[in-house]
Amino acid sequence: MCSLRALGTQLLPPTQATGITEELYRRTYTFCTRLLTLPAPYCTVALDCAIRLKTETAVPGTLYQRLVIAEQNLTSELYPYQERAFLFVDPELVSPSVCSALLLELEAAQVQQTPEACMRHVVAHALQAALGDACHAGALQRKLQASPRQALERYFHAVVAAVEQMASEPSPSREGHLERLEEIYCSLLGPEAAARGRCGGDPLQSPQPNIPLPSPHITFHLWTDEDQLWKELVLFLRPRSQLCLSADLEALDLQGLWPDRELARVSMLSTDSGIERDLPPGADELPLPGSPEMERARLQRKGGVKKRVRLPDVLMPACWDGPPGLHRRTGRPSGDGELLPGVSRLHTARVLVLGDDRMLGRLAQAYHSLRKRETQKCCLTPRLSLQLYYIPVLAPEKQAACRHSELRELATFLGRADPWYESTVNTLCPAIHKLAEMPPSLDTSRTVDPFILDVITYYLRMGTQPIYFQIYTVKIFRDLSQHPAEDIFLTELKVKIQDTKPPKDGFSPRRRGAAEGPGAELNICYQKALLSHRAQEVAVSLRATGLVLKTFAASDTEVSGPAPAPPPAVPVTDHTCLNVSVTEVIKSSNLAGRSFSMVTNTFRTANIQIQSQDQRLLTLLLDKDSRRTFKDVVRFEVSPCPEPCSEAHKSEASQLGSHGQEVEGTKAKPKPLLMPINTFSGIVQ
Repeated sequence: MCSLRALGTQLLPPTQATGITEELYRRTYTFCTRLLTLPAPYCTVALDCAIRLKTETAVPGTLYQRLVIAEQNLTSELYPYQERAFLFVDPELVSPSVCSALLLELEAAQVQQTPEACMRHVVAHALQAALGDACHAGALQRKLQASPRQALERYFHAVVAAVEQMASEPSPSREGHLERLEEIYCSLLGPEAAARGRCGGDPLQSPQPNIPLPSPHITFHLWTDEDQLWKELVLFLRPRSQLCLSADLEALDLQGLWPDRELARVSMLSTDSGIERDLPPGADELPLPGSPEMERARLQRKGGVKKRVRLPDVLMPACWDGPPGLHRRTGRPSGDGELLPGVSRLHTARVLVLGDDRMLGRLAQAYHSLRKRETQKCCLTPRLSLQLYYIPVLAPEKQAACRHSELRELATFLGRADPWYESTVNTLCPAIHKLAEMPPSLDTSRTVDPFILDVITYYLRMGTQPIYFQIYTVKIFRDLSQHPAEDIFLTELKVKIQDTKPPKDGFSPRRRGAAEGPGAELNICYQKALLSHRAQEVAVSLRATGLVLKTFAASDTEVSGPAPAPPPAVPVTDHTCLNVSVTEVIKSSNLAGRSFSMVTNTFRTANIQIQSQDQRLLTLLLDKDSRRTFKDVVRFEVSPCPEPCSEAHKSEASQLGSHGQEVEGTKAKPKPLLMPINTFSGIVQ
């Protein structure tokens, strides 16, 4: 674990600092290559660090330039990647003082990080990193400060072109790169100042100042709408000034690559018998070259089956439903690549949520809705890499009640899985409340201390290893004769017995001889989770006062519930299961009469169906959120939420299912829907 944290710390100085010796680069690179023989996550983090070091050694200043361009959304044709961080806060779960403190820090940072200031930082950093001591930093800063916007943009694009051209060459020439940057430096300060710099400059000159690394562009949002996440992502890809999709997506739409287009397999009946005398008169005469008949015959297939256009694998992108591969291409954000021909992933959305497990339940709902929308109209997935982050923030009264509150079970799991996350992110919750409770400063000239923003920036930049959590779907029956309502949950489903009148229709009659007492008679049918992964159905009837379905194991170190995505050879669903706790009522008879005692039984399963057998109805509470309560429930069914599939995939499955001989014995399980949450090192065994 210490080596992982050391690697993460080593990634920051090469990005921001200038003047690092090549010997230090070489020693650090050698250390990273030695860690490649270790298992994940050590080899993954070491590979990322080695790639960055190699890029920075070849072209000094590349990492800083690309990071600022992407995070600040600066326009550059040579490096068109853009990133945006979205900070979502539920106003009903986070206090107004915390929201005000966060908003104050974000606004203070945005005031200082104007596009002009960021372009000045990029130009100054590139020149200092390449020229070293020959660069007169003070004079350069003064010149850039005095330059108008148009001239500053010209210098900025010239520096970006020089660095990117150098980085794209297979065998870059350091001399040619220095000559191009010296020309830019001379155009800024004049040939005389540049000559003095090459001759050693002023011996009394102070050391070169450190150029600040701007924090990412973070937008603050109060989560009040269920579709707010999807709307913000659409506006990020397509600003309000653009009223239609880009030309590349529209062109792909016309090619029939979208799932709502006609993708069914169409056959054409051939009327050609193959006998020459059956041909119509004049059929043996060839049309003239260039005639419409010849052009039509060249473009049309006769007597065959139309080639079926298969939907590309855009519905399940690698960065959304499984561990991304090791991206060995340098200079691009993680999750890049072309999912559709001609469309590159140039945008990265980093969604950060603050709150407790209830907020994560809302995030899971939005994530599921987003994936479902993409099956109908795929407009985000081809060009967007979605990264999810989580910082636990509890209400002060909840935090004081218990250190390990029930409302922060997922944060506790992340801290146990990744000690780096525990020491960096989980310790931020008390600091956020302390800063929020501090009285505002009366001195308006005093700068805001961006403590929370610095930790958030560190988490967004260094949290690259996701941990995947299984989302579960629940079908809720209030009337057995009607279709059930459906919802999803991420952490917990709690069941209580309520005293109310049964529904008029669809309820099972009261069993004769049912024992009186607390609770209700429940019929539970589930598939037992075994180490051998064999299917074993269990059906029991018992009287219970309630039960809880959790996605986390009860032990401190067990990670069997929300598990990381294992290698492709091992099915993901084999490592996901629910931990069910049932409070059973045990009836006993003695001389004093009948008495009842409570016993808690626990078992593990992936699928479960529960139905009340008497006149007691059930109340369901999803993800500990009182706003997601379902009353008067007769029956409910819980199973892993499958990956949302398009109509094309459904039609394909139905066509395959019509041939029972082909599918029998090889029925494929639906792919589960996993929600990734980024950490620093993933699960450290």
